[in-house]
Amino acid sequence: MGKKNQEIYTVLGVMSGTSLDGLDMALCEFVKGKNNEWTFNVLKSSMIPFDYAWKERLGSVFNSSASELAEAHIDFGRFTGLQINDFLKNSAIRPVLISSHGHTVYHNSARGITFQIGSGAEIAAATGIAAACDFRTTDIALGGQGAPLVPVGDKILFGQYQSCLNLGGFSNISFDHNLQRVAFDICPVNIVLNDLATRLGQPYDYDGILARAGTINDDLLAALDSLEFYLSKQPKSLGREWVSANIMPLLDSAQISLQDKMRTMVEHIANQISNAFRQFKLKTVLATGGGTYNGFLMERIMMLGHSEIIVPDKVIVDYKEALVFAFLGLLRHLGQPNCYSSVTGAFSDCSGGAIYLPPLKVAEQYKISN
Repeated sequence: MGKKNQEIYTVLGVMSGTSLDGLDMALCEFVKGKNNEWTFNVLKSSMIPFDYAWKERLGSVFNSSASELAEAHIDFGRFTGLQINDFLKNSAIRPVLISSHGHTVYHNSARGITFQIGSGAEIAAATGIAAACDFRTTDIALGGQGAPLVPVGDKILFGQYQSCLNLGGFSNISFDHNLQRVAFDICPVNIVLNDLATRLGQPYDYDGILARAGTINDDLLAALDSLEFYLSKQPKSLGREWVSANIMPLLDSAQISLQDKMRTMVEHIANQISNAFRQFKLKTVLATGGGTYNGFLMERIMMLGHSEIIVPDKVIVDYKEALVFAFLGLLRHLGQPNCYSSVTGAFSDCSGGAIYLPPLKVAEQYKISN
């Protein structure tokens, strides 16, 4: 709590995306004004890169046995807690809550299943701070897609923009339509582009240089653009499983160079995103996420979409999802809706997430020395 007629909260948001870059952390201050409007300030942010072992483990854990999956859930929660301790050790500000998305290893809303590893109990035990996690399962239980969740933050924190586009492992978009918030996953982005770049010995396609040097394969592009998902109506969401079953077989069977595959995939991404722009007459778009650093991809989206693309400052580009999940955790802490049924297709809005309260005493084995 803070100044007269204001409520002030400090929350740490933690995000691990499908691109497998690392843990994004954003220490955020949220201020609720007298008219119930929210403003924010990112006080400190950092990305902790995953080492090779964690990249390999997170990239393959969805194929693990039940016991291996349970172990990864605990280990990733403990790892996250220790990284949070390191992030906060020189900070004079202690958050009231840690809000961790975890790392999605399985998401299939049609089967009513979603799972993000990263035990909130381990995070709370390691840090001595209450930890919110598991944001998607309540919406799934209510018949929703469990995704996307970011639109709540888009509407409340970034409502001055007509629409918000995220270019991460997947692309998703959020905007107001017919007096309600609408959002959906559009297509895979970095989850595929990074995989192809890795096969060429690069962690990612810096500025789209590799794809720019390739040539579009018309047959592959037509096959990608005609996938059934793109013809389905909202609400809809994507997961790694869909990519493995639908995108990768088309790419792997194409007898063309990796750079041609990357060039064709960039055109596919730009096609699908521009289709969404045109369908909903979106003229101005706030774009964030790692894909905004791919200059060639951005060129193609702007060329095909005919919309004004607004790229904010680097902190928001890099840490918007961590910021928004900090806010979603705060809303859960306050018992307020943090998931819109208009977005997910659930039969009710909900305040999703589990909160693990801090222990009375933090165990010695979790402490990191200065």
